[in-house]
Amino acid sequence: MFERCEELVAEYDELERRMASPELHTDQREARKVGKRHAALRPTVETYRDWLRLGDDLAAALELAEVDEGFALEAVQLTTAREQAAERLSALLVPRDPLDDSDVILEIKAGEGGDESALFAGDLLRMYLRYAESQGWRVELIDSVESDLGGMKDATLAVKATRVTEPGMAPYARLKFEGGVHRVQRVPVTESQGRIHTSAAGVLVYPEAEDVEIEIDPNDLRVDVFRSSGPGGQSVNTTDSAVRITHLPTGTVVSCQNQKSQLQNKEQALRILRARLTALAEEHAAEEAAAMRKSQVRTVDRSERIRTYNFPENRIADHRTGYKAYNLDVVLAGDLDAVVQSCIDTDMASRLAGEE
Repeated sequence: MFERCEELVAEYDELERRMASPELHTDQREARKVGKRHAALRPTVETYRDWLRLGDDLAAALELAEVDEGFALEAVQLTTAREQAAERLSALLVPRDPLDDSDVILEIKAGEGGDESALFAGDLLRMYLRYAESQGWRVELIDSVESDLGGMKDATLAVKATRVTEPGMAPYARLKFEGGVHRVQRVPVTESQGRIHTSAAGVLVYPEAEDVEIEIDPNDLRVDVFRSSGPGGQSVNTTDSAVRITHLPTGTVVSCQNQKSQLQNKEQALRILRARLTALAEEHAAEEAAAMRKSQVRTVDRSERIRTYNFPENRIADHRTGYKAYNLDVVLAGDLDAVVQSCIDTDMASRLAGEE
C-alpha cells in the first residue's frame, strides 16, 4: 500500500538538499521551480510519514494490550487516526492538474442585457479583486473598457501569488472553475417599473504562461495598430497606440489599449495571447483524455450558465455542483471560498471515482 510514496519521499529529500545549496539560488527561475515542487510534495510526504508513524504506534499498542488492557483503547484510537491518514493520503495521491500552481489571466465580459450586463460585470470585477486581496494575491488590471453607466464592458486581470503556495492554493487552482457564463437576476437601475430582469456576463480564466512554457513565432503574428477609445490620458483618441494581435495559426485575436505607448500595449497583448494559447493547448489535451477522465465540472460548456446570482432572494447557486446559499451580499464582497470549494470538492470526487 502506498508504495509510490517512497519515490516521492526520495524526490522530496533531494529537493531539500538542492534548496540548501547556494548554487540553486543563482538561477531564480530554477529556484522558483524547485520551491514549487517542494511545496507541492510536502503535504503528501508529511501525511505518508504520519501514516507510517501511526502504524508503528499501533503495532506497539497492540503488543502492549496483550499484557495491559489499558492499551486497548489507545489501539482503537490509533486505528481510527491511521485510517483517516490513509484517506487523506489517497486523496493527495490523485493526479493533480499540472497547471494548478500557475498564476491567472482572468477576463470578464459583459454579455446579454446591455447596460445591466455591464454593471454586473463590474460587480464581478470587484468581487474577484476583493477575493484576491483576501488570498494575499497581487492583481494587475491589464486592460478595461468601461460602460456609460459606470459598469464594465470588458476587463482583463493578471492575478499572481506573492509567495510559493501550498498545493491547491495558487490562483489557477482556486479560480479555474470560475470560467463560464454568470447569470444575474435583479431589478436594474434603469428599470422604472420594479421588474426583475435576467442578464449575464462571461468569465474566462487562463493559466498565465511563462515565456519558457509556450513559444510564439513572430512570423505567426499579424500586428495592427489603431486609436484608443474611451476615457484616458492625452494619448487616448489622438495617437495610434492601441494594438491588436492576431495569431494566424489559431485565429486568436487579442487587443490592448489601456497603456500609454504602443510598445506597452503590445507587451500586454502578447502576455494575454500566451495565456490564451496555453489554455487552448490544455483544452485540446483535455478532449483527448475525455474518455479516461470524465468530470462534469471541468468539461462544462462555457456557453451554458454555471452560476446564478439572485439579488431579490440574496441567493447564489452553482449549477454544476448543486451549491446554494443565501449570502449573495457576502459573496460579492469577496467571500468566495465556500462556492469555490464546492467546485473543487466535486472535481476531486470525480477524480477519485476515476481512480477506482
